[in-house]
Amino acid sequence: MIVTVLRKNAVSLAAWVALIAHLLAGPAQAGTPDIAYGEYLSNECVTCHQRSGNYNGIPSITGWPQETFIQALNSYRWRERQNPIMQTIADQLSDDDMAALALYFESLGPPQMSIEPEPEKKAERPTAANQ
Repeated sequence: MIVTVLRKNAVSLAAWVALIAHLLAGPAQAGTPDIAYGEYLSNECVTCHQRSGNYNGIPSITGWPQETFIQALNSYRWRERQNPIMQTIADQLSDDDMAALALYFESLGPPQMSIEPEPEKKAERPTAANQ
């Protein structure tokens, strides 16, 4: 009977120790950016910044190194860069959000820009006035 009680207590104690160790360790990948979460968050970003990297007045953010991306967002958060829209967005992002976005946009690689050709200028017809 004493052996049975000790065995049950040993199992219970081992389970408690494992549970406490798991809780203290936190999530399995704590601190590691989540690319799928970054893609999810990017839906707001790509309303202005195009995934393709095309530049239509809004700079490309695809292919940036993670550190550069995070520094840029922090510069808006700390008011070192002046853009009220980006400051508001950066204020709403946690450090983990920024890391996930940085990983996602870096994974897209360099911008795949398609440069729109300038409209062709029509040749002027020679007239007596411009000859």
